[in-house]
Amino acid sequence: MYYRQLELLEFDGYRMVSSEKMAWLCQVNPAQVRKDLGYFGEFGIRGVGYDVRDLQAQIKKILAVNRDWNVGVAGMGNLGSAFIEHQNLESGITIQDIGELESTADELDIEIAVITTPPQAAQHVADLFLKSQVNAILNFSPTRIRVPECCLIEHIYCTVRLDILTYQLRNEMGS
Repeated sequence: MYYRQLELLEFDGYRMVSSEKMAWLCQVNPAQVRKDLGYFGEFGIRGVGYDVRDLQAQIKKILAVNRDWNVGVAGMGNLGSAFIEHQNLESGITIQDIGELESTADELDIEIAVITTPPQAAQHVADLFLKSQVNAILNFSPTRIRVPECCLIEHIYCTVRLDILTYQLRNEMGS
């Protein structure tokens, strides 16, 4: 969240940013910004703020996004295509049949799997990635995928987020 805001600030020409401005942009309080960043080290200058580019570089390093990761996307329907387009992953893309997933994942040294398949195929696809030693999965399929404890998985349930919004909207409107 901080990194994305720093990108926008840099684009707008900011050289320095205060914890108050970062807090306002990220919708948290300034103490939380200082606490979060302080967990990883000393980045700012008291009374002056943070150097936008330096903090951006430090956060990139912390998040390990300062290097390229080999990502495999299974499910090239609307969601998979939108993911690739949004993440600017289009260079070097090859689209192959799911039957070739294991060999392709090995050959391309895939490190992160993104699953955007229908729910009935998601577990099978995850198992294929796991067989190829891909131990990090981002699951957009609306089903729970079971993985061994050694694996990392993030489930993105768009409909759950929509349900939260409708609940909040209803309660704000008092209906």
